[in-house]
Amino acid sequence: MRLHLLGTGVPDPSLKRVSSGYVVRTGDDVIVFDHGPGAYQRLMEVGVNCTDVTHVFITHLHYDHCADLIRLFLNRWDMAAGRLPPMKIHGPPGLQQFIDRLFGPEGAFADDLIARTQHPTSVNLYHRRGGTGERALPETGVIELSEGDTVEGDNWRLTLASVPHVQPYLPCYAYRLEADDGVFAYSGDCGPCEAMHTIARDADVLVQMCVRMENPGSDLAAMPHRAVAELARDAGVRTLVASHFPIETDYDGVRERTIADMGEIFAGTLIWGEDGMEIPVRRNE
Repeated sequence: MRLHLLGTGVPDPSLKRVSSGYVVRTGDDVIVFDHGPGAYQRLMEVGVNCTDVTHVFITHLHYDHCADLIRLFLNRWDMAAGRLPPMKIHGPPGLQQFIDRLFGPEGAFADDLIARTQHPTSVNLYHRRGGTGERALPETGVIELSEGDTVEGDNWRLTLASVPHVQPYLPCYAYRLEADDGVFAYSGDCGPCEAMHTIARDADVLVQMCVRMENPGSDLAAMPHRAVAELARDAGVRTLVASHFPIETDYDGVRERTIADMGEIFAGTLIWGEDGMEIPVRRNE
């Protein structure tokens, strides 16, 4: 199993870090976790084609976790030319409405999609890419997940937990992916909590939002960096990947102090995530 960090930033515009996005390769499956603005560009930079992606899991519908799903969805449908099964998109309640409002018959891209399935130039391009017969509109069905659901793949199994973030406005999940060769856990946007201890238990790699609290009055007070290190320590995580950094957490000096503080608590491997990193997810390493 291999993990690529696509986007390790937040919604704030940055030339260094794009918004949330991660991809895990296991067996023949390429699994995307979140796909915020800029993540699609990073996907190409790490050598993953849109047609390689088999599954997508969205933690919640904040735009910095899902906006580039538009590009991934449309590019994969366009480039696949009807030769691949639809990409399997999973996420919290509300995801189907989100997709329908984009790609459905009355969606934002409905006119674009009609043109691409009926205009002779687009139909000819579809045939040159290997498509046959009439060009069909993309399938827009998704799988909305609930607490306690599991998803089975080719030698992998995914579980989820509802985690605190912006409820009741948006349901928010964390995910745990287990395969023969390793366990990957991803927090989405939540801080340390009881559910994350379950999701992260004995994980080979945990990707966790990390915020350094210089201002105790901040509304991010539930997610300080020391609590992240304690979560990883107490859950028996082997490699902790700090990510989803606000710009101020990434300043010179702040970054070094944060790493030093966390290293005093967590004795495993600590990685300060950067866009484009590739990290092996191997059991007991």
